[in-house]
Amino acid sequence: MSFEQFLNMGGYGWYVWPSYALTALVLLINCLSPMLQRKQLLRQLALKQKRGQR
Repeated sequence: MSFEQFLNMGGYGWYVWPSYALTALVLLINCLSPMLQRKQLLRQLALKQKRGQR
């Protein structure tokens, strides 16, 4: 089996590889989103704390 045959996957490569790419993208977003939201929340809490001390 050649690499080209592997990528072609019996003619279904055009369906399989975009599905893998979309799945990887969704998993990446699901991992990064909470981290970004946490940073934003910590910034907001720090700002509220500074406002409260004045």
